[in-house]
Amino acid sequence: MELTYLLKVADGVEMRAGDWRRSWTRRRWRRRLVAAALAAAAAELFLQRGRRKKKNRRLSEDRREKERGKKTEDCSLDEGLVKGKIVVCDRGVNLRTAKGEVVRKAGGAGMILANGIFDGEGLVADSHVVPATAIAAKAGEKLRKYISSAEVKSPPMGTIIFRGTRLGIRPAPVVAAFSARGPSSQSPDIIKPDLIAPGLNILAAWPAGVGPAGIQADSRRAEFNILSGTSMACPHVSGLVALLKAAHPKWTPAVIKSALMTTAYVRDNANGSIIDESTGSPAGVFDFGSGHVDPQRAMDPGLVYDVSPAEYLNFLCGLNYTDQNLRAITRRPVNCNSVRRAGRVGSLNYPSFAASFIAGGKERFRFKKQFVRTVTNVGGPSVYRAVVREPEGSTVRVEPGQLVFRRTGQKLSYVVRLEAEQPDEKMEPGSSRVSSGSIAWTDGRHYVNSPVVVSVQAPLE
Repeated sequence: MELTYLLKVADGVEMRAGDWRRSWTRRRWRRRLVAAALAAAAAELFLQRGRRKKKNRRLSEDRREKERGKKTEDCSLDEGLVKGKIVVCDRGVNLRTAKGEVVRKAGGAGMILANGIFDGEGLVADSHVVPATAIAAKAGEKLRKYISSAEVKSPPMGTIIFRGTRLGIRPAPVVAAFSARGPSSQSPDIIKPDLIAPGLNILAAWPAGVGPAGIQADSRRAEFNILSGTSMACPHVSGLVALLKAAHPKWTPAVIKSALMTTAYVRDNANGSIIDESTGSPAGVFDFGSGHVDPQRAMDPGLVYDVSPAEYLNFLCGLNYTDQNLRAITRRPVNCNSVRRAGRVGSLNYPSFAASFIAGGKERFRFKKQFVRTVTNVGGPSVYRAVVREPEGSTVRVEPGQLVFRRTGQKLSYVVRLEAEQPDEKMEPGSSRVSSGSIAWTDGRHYVNSPVVVSVQAPLE
């Protein structure tokens, strides 16, 4: 079936790949498209300002999504260019399913939704109203070049083949392109994210009064749909928390979080490093945190890191929250002055380690940081030994290197002493160097793992 690639950047400006060679030079088309794009952006900004003044409030994300979808549905394509063809659409700006509705109304036989360079290699499944498929950025660039280079006598051709459900995909899991990344700007001494969970192309319940495409034109009705996002990963983790709480009623929220983090895995089903879907390269600690959740291992973590309410208060005082801020949480008077000196952020009994340093002058020197952690034995009597994987350019010492537990519920503490070298080469102002490693405790059956991150940042001046 013939392919067509349409660019529509503003009302009245529409282009088919191939037309620009016959009617306009590339340079003139670029000028016209850029001018139209700027005009469209200015018009949109004006409309947004008008709406804000009129309504005097910011629209919710869901409301904005619906408006973008409605705006796309109100657009139109030249039926003469589209009818009976597979239309290649660029992903972005408008709802993906709304683009398909515009193609359907113009008589298009199908749609290929192609990622741009900023969308990367991440793909999201949608319940389109026309036969459609999605392709990543690299494939999208090849397809656009193929269509642009086609001759009039030999138009570009394509076929969409639906192969059904595929199992045993490798590599899996991967970090979704839209997944939130670290580090935390508010508290860089706490590694974020904590972990990752399934959130891409999830079979989920769907409301009866809304079509699966999520647009007004979709009259279909379904009980389930394929959804993606943090809104899908969150219920997975919430369900795991409920499962762990049912199995261990006395566990605190901090213990449950620790069990999920220290038992997470960082290798995919091909025994390689988990891949970042947006780049196709191995993901890092600021992409997946402690790793991907493992429910079975979390049921029996061996050791856990508990955090008391007082420790959380010290932590928040260390972040310069005011007494009034904390009173809204605790519902009782709080005096940060008495705890701020002891409330260093790094002292929180957290199942991860992060050290942030500011690079000095021309002379090289070593940065030092110390952590104190307390672990609770939730298994039987056992002996744990420390296994350290040092971040590049750093040395890590764990004292003691062995923990002997004689009973369940016993608590033991250890100290981590970290030293990091300033990079040899000169760093650009504001740039940073990040290296990662890990500290794990194992008794031969359990493997209690915690990530270690060392960040060295150059001053802005």
